[in-house]
Amino acid sequence: MNVLMFFLVICVIICSILILFIHCYNKFQNCFIRLNEAEANIDSVLRKRFDLLNKSIHVIQTNTKIEKEDEVLSEIVKLRSRKLSNFELDRKLYDSINEFLSYKEKYAVLKTCESYLKIEISLNETEAEVYACRQYYNDIVTTYNQLVRSFPSNILAFLFHYKERTYYDGKDMNDDIKNDFKL
Repeated sequence: MNVLMFFLVICVIICSILILFIHCYNKFQNCFIRLNEAEANIDSVLRKRFDLLNKSIHVIQTNTKIEKEDEVLSEIVKLRSRKLSNFELDRKLYDSINEFLSYKEKYAVLKTCESYLKIEISLNETEAEVYACRQYYNDIVTTYNQLVRSFPSNILAFLFHYKERTYYDGKDMNDDIKNDFKL
């Protein structure tokens, strides 16, 4: 009877550990699926922004008499052939949007150009989309990083070599901790 009870207790402990392992593993898999979804959404919005800025080159050229394509939104022209991460692409597109808006100040004719104004409105709409996608991505990264750091899921993270991820703005969780404790 004692041996049977011993084996029963061992089986319950092993099953509990196995259930805990499966539960933690599924949480990580859920985060990976959501991170991939968020990255795809960000990629889609950034591609839309890139296309809008790319279209604006022709609009600016035809309305301002700038003849060379590489003089208008030169960063966009350079980006056409480069492979960048979403983080880098977002930064470059932000700079290009500022350049795009500066043409409106340099050339008064663009203030009345309908196609230029439509592109400007669309770029403003994509800004809201990018912001929402960034928030969603950062929320998932927070959840994922908490799993990587907290017990017992950190054991699974160690076994599968899961590392913390940075937030969309390039910060990691330690940046927030360091800033909170500065005097």
